[in-house]
Amino acid sequence: MTAQVTDRRPLTGEPVALDLLNTRWVVDGEPFDLFAGAFGLTRVEGLALWLESVGLADRFRADAATLVHLLTARESLARAVAAPADEGARALVDAVLEHGRIRATLTSEGPGERAEFADPAWGPAWIAARNYLDLLVAGPDRIRKCAAESCVLHFHDISRNGTRRWCSMAACGNRAKASRHYARTRVR
Repeated sequence: MTAQVTDRRPLTGEPVALDLLNTRWVVDGEPFDLFAGAFGLTRVEGLALWLESVGLADRFRADAATLVHLLTARESLARAVAAPADEGARALVDAVLEHGRIRATLTSEGPGERAEFADPAWGPAWIAARNYLDLLVAGPDRIRKCAAESCVLHFHDISRNGTRRWCSMAACGNRAKASRHYARTRVR
């Protein structure tokens, strides 16, 4: 990977499933895709950057097979998040989940779990799909798309009262407030 490349996506640090969705974003009407040349990176370098950002770089290789499987998971999750009642979308997520399983273990700290994959290239895709299930258990209504019309980013609303609307108050939220203020002052 290119030396000292920083992740310049507008929203990072979300749960793995949503962070994967957020590898596509829009800036000033121009779409970007971390896995399709954003920041001048190759597709596999973008994958390596993403694996590092979500803490999976030490467990999985950034290679073409992993990228293909991760893109499959991203499309499946995008459909499931956009239309949770869509049976076809659920089937796509299930298809990704078929490539791994949870194995119960006994560790020195007590009971544990370990993910297992017949093909390790499916690991990051499976982890993202599994994380989506965990988010659904925690509260499907907390999985949100940014309220800004031009924004395609998603977030997990962990605010106490569940009223977060923007991917970032500093970006989308501020633009919306400024737009409303401008509209009010124009009317006078």
